[in-house]
Amino acid sequence: MPTTPDTNPLPAFIAELPKAELHVHHVGSASPRIVSELAARHPDSKVPTDPEALVDYFTFTDFAHFIDVYLSVVDLIRTPEDVRLLTFEVARDLARQQVRYAELTITPFSSTRRGIDERAFMEAIEDARKAAESEFGTILRWCFDIPGEAGLEAAEETVRLATDDRLRPEGLVSFGLGGPEIGVPRPQFKPYFDRAIAAGLHSVPHAGETTGPETVWDALTHLRAERIGHGTSSAQDPKLLAHLAEHRIPLEVCPTSNIATRAVRTLDEHPIKEFVRAGVVVTINSDDPPMFGTDLNSEYAVAARLLDLDERGLAELAKNAVDASFLDEPGKTRIKDEIDSHTASWLAP
Repeated sequence: MPTTPDTNPLPAFIAELPKAELHVHHVGSASPRIVSELAARHPDSKVPTDPEALVDYFTFTDFAHFIDVYLSVVDLIRTPEDVRLLTFEVARDLARQQVRYAELTITPFSSTRRGIDERAFMEAIEDARKAAESEFGTILRWCFDIPGEAGLEAAEETVRLATDDRLRPEGLVSFGLGGPEIGVPRPQFKPYFDRAIAAGLHSVPHAGETTGPETVWDALTHLRAERIGHGTSSAQDPKLLAHLAEHRIPLEVCPTSNIATRAVRTLDEHPIKEFVRAGVVVTINSDDPPMFGTDLNSEYAVAARLLDLDERGLAELAKNAVDASFLDEPGKTRIKDEIDSHTASWLAP
């Protein structure tokens, strides 16, 4: 595509680049418009109803503050109708960014403990998934994750919901672990991951986001992780980086999230460059995008700057996410062909 010397073509290329997203949270993806609508439905909440006020509300002092704010938004999801609205609108926002496939991290325990009927919850997310694929063409799959701060009670409830054939939703592909890492050791969750894996689910825990590389080792050793959520501190351990690279275990990297939660001080200090130099498979993700004032397109732009990528480099990064996904092989081939077609068309003279 012809450009003038002052024009940066990458944002426009990224905007139309077909993508997959592997690390994006259900409630954390609620746009200011949806959060304000839900807050208006539930006026007893402390969450602002003004979208502009949400900008200040979503400014975090540290990871603990982020969790407090996140849980206040979780508390707005009180009915199956809320669940369905949120899920469908998240899919709409993903489709606008040319996301062809997304594995959305859902924490069913947070909803069932607030009184939403578990069967109605499953029906709501599945109805939204099918409607979104029909209307937008975006394929959604689910990762059910344990909220680590809620302990083993939450682990038991989450694995039950994920493995009970009478409840397990058709779109469920993986099992995760989120929330704070400090004071929440990974090995205690081994029995629950063992049950999920035995039921055919993939293991994708968060690890090494706010703790050291030993947490990543624990996720690999005890939880049999196939991908690592964040894995930011892996850069501190050359042996761990070599292990991740050798075994092709992808990292779900979320640069802006790591800055917003103070897991990393500045973008220029982000370890993504070390990951790539070590040969680790890197995927780019947005985590909780509206809360962090970002989206997947912006994260690709950040990655392009940090890694000095051109259009071909960005296309390869997008294909990393497709390859690391749990989509079937024909689906992966289709999206990668779209990526190649977009890139070739963009670069054609």
